[in-house]
Amino acid sequence: MEFSDEILLHILSYVPCTDLVLNVRRTCRKLATLCLDKSLTHTVLLQKDYKVNKDKVKQLMRDIGKEIYQLNMAGCYWLPSSTIDHVTRCKNLVKLNLSGCHVTSLRLSKMLSTLQHLRSLAIDVNPGFDASQLSSECKATLSRVSELKQTLYTPSYGVVPCCTSLEKLLLYFEILDRSREGFMLSGQLMVGESNVPHYQNLRIFYARLAPGYVNQEVVRLYLAVLSDRTPENLHAFLISAPGSFAETGATKNLLDSMARNVRLDALQLPKAWINGSGLLQHLKFNNPFYFSFSRCTLSGGHLIQRVINGGKDLKSLTSLNLSGCVHCLAPESLFRKAEDDIDSSILESLVVSCCNLRHLNLSAAHHHSSESIGNHLCQLLSRLKHLLSLALPVCSITDVAATVEKPPTAPSLVPQTFGRKVRIGIQAYPRNLADQANQKIESSVFWALMGSLRFLETLEIIGSSFSSAMPRNEPAIRNSLPPCVRAQSVGDSEVAAISQLTYLQSLTLAQLPSILTGSGLVNIGLQCQHLRTLSLANLGMMGKVVYMSALMDMLKHCKCLRDLRLEQPYFCAGAQFFQALSHCSSLQRLCIVSRSGTLQSDAVMSFMANCLEVIMCHMFMGESLTVCKNLQQSIVRSFQAERPALNVVIFPLLHEDLTEVIRDVPMRHLDEITLFKSRVAEEPPNLWW
Repeated sequence: MEFSDEILLHILSYVPCTDLVLNVRRTCRKLATLCLDKSLTHTVLLQKDYKVNKDKVKQLMRDIGKEIYQLNMAGCYWLPSSTIDHVTRCKNLVKLNLSGCHVTSLRLSKMLSTLQHLRSLAIDVNPGFDASQLSSECKATLSRVSELKQTLYTPSYGVVPCCTSLEKLLLYFEILDRSREGFMLSGQLMVGESNVPHYQNLRIFYARLAPGYVNQEVVRLYLAVLSDRTPENLHAFLISAPGSFAETGATKNLLDSMARNVRLDALQLPKAWINGSGLLQHLKFNNPFYFSFSRCTLSGGHLIQRVINGGKDLKSLTSLNLSGCVHCLAPESLFRKAEDDIDSSILESLVVSCCNLRHLNLSAAHHHSSESIGNHLCQLLSRLKHLLSLALPVCSITDVAATVEKPPTAPSLVPQTFGRKVRIGIQAYPRNLADQANQKIESSVFWALMGSLRFLETLEIIGSSFSSAMPRNEPAIRNSLPPCVRAQSVGDSEVAAISQLTYLQSLTLAQLPSILTGSGLVNIGLQCQHLRTLSLANLGMMGKVVYMSALMDMLKHCKCLRDLRLEQPYFCAGAQFFQALSHCSSLQRLCIVSRSGTLQSDAVMSFMANCLEVIMCHMFMGESLTVCKNLQQSIVRSFQAERPALNVVIFPLLHEDLTEVIRDVPMRHLDEITLFKSRVAEEPPNLWW
């Protein structure tokens, strides 16, 4: 309490606002004054305050409502819709995020009618939304909104036609092709929804589509207006669409108009719109900060010539997504096999030109380096000193010499299938980092890369042929493709090299077939004390969880871990595992996906009782439906009252109704942890606050 007010305010900025106003403020007069300082009440973030409830929100708005200018309640799915009524006390709101909250069109109308200063809004549009219920006062507020993020769960324009001053429009299409009753949905908008959106002032257009043809139909209706007249100030145009999203005459006109009239700073298009076209040659760029060519057949020659202009200085580029772009590091793609060696000169041109990259995704492709000395992919990437997040395929980090000279290891002799378990000899691996470093030559290219990227916060090492057993909107995958041959030489010592990343916050490892003991995980647990998110999938042999002992040792050191996702066949979620997991005192979300996996109900209940911060427990295992339902009901009955945000889904992985269960999972959890995907450079940085 002897610190200056400035220092105390800085300390208090790390405390959730609800805690400051409802608890800390009542301790003494000095803190009572500081807790109401404008620097602490100007922006209120409730989006991951899982302990907040309706009464706390009501009291918070009553105490400091008039002082709040920015309010983020994104993903507060557990709050009843009546909670939104209290937002009307925040008369000075400029930015409001209600994504993931339950808001009816009538409640939205009442609330927005009182927020005359609002300029930024994020909402969901659910079935039953009726724009005709919006009052004239509400529409007047919307006419002044310049930033809109809208998540659509039903075919609709939502509030877009009312927002006549839009400069930034973010659209998330989450419409399912079938209703709960099994009826096919149509992408045609209802009568009365055909108001024309106003895009004349638009600077940023972003659309992300979930799988399904209805989403594609609806987004075309939003794009139709853009194709008639392209906004002169448009500088970011991004469409993220999985699978095949065919180009039409209207979209071709839109792209031609963009090539003639605008200069872009950010670009992402469906692969069908880029593949085989000369579009990139005609588009003009200003100071680009984000490119995504995910899953495109773009060759490295075209990438250098048409995007980087033969080595043009692109210091402004901070985020680049080449995930699934299998030929992006090869001069041409016509006669090239996906497994052929990369052309290191293309990657070198990319590294030299885009020297300020902070986010780079090269996953879902075979990027094999040649035997040329000094030209390995890892050696070239080590020049990117500003990298904060990086995604690589497993086969890209192996030493070429090791691949050629190293005799086949024991796991490579064992078929990577779900068949009979085969007992093999497993060599002993050292447990501490020093011995590990001595055994594994520290001159390995991946070890050197990890040593050079000291400030990396997010790392993904994913097998080029890996696919999760739990994709979206379809049954669980029963068989996976075998790993790349070069990935066979990536094992425990490479995992240990990751422990050099002192500031690592998020780690994903998937399809590393040569993991023998998982000893590298222990090193990471000891050295990476800032680790918050951990995702492990298909490590080692598929018929046995060979790294269980090391994982349990690792978890004992992960005091900051908040999210844990495990995907492994035959995983045994028993007493020992949950006892080790109980050491993760900050854990909030747990997801386990395991074909033929087992669990112990008593151990799960004990874990939930010990880890008071856990609010999400998703388990998709091999247990019977009865066992899963009984455990789920027991957890909800025992802990829901104390944890309002508790979300529990325990269900057989291969059950035919899995997709129906998945659709009820809150989007925040589904998108961030339950579904496996590469998240590096998935969106432009700071797309939304």
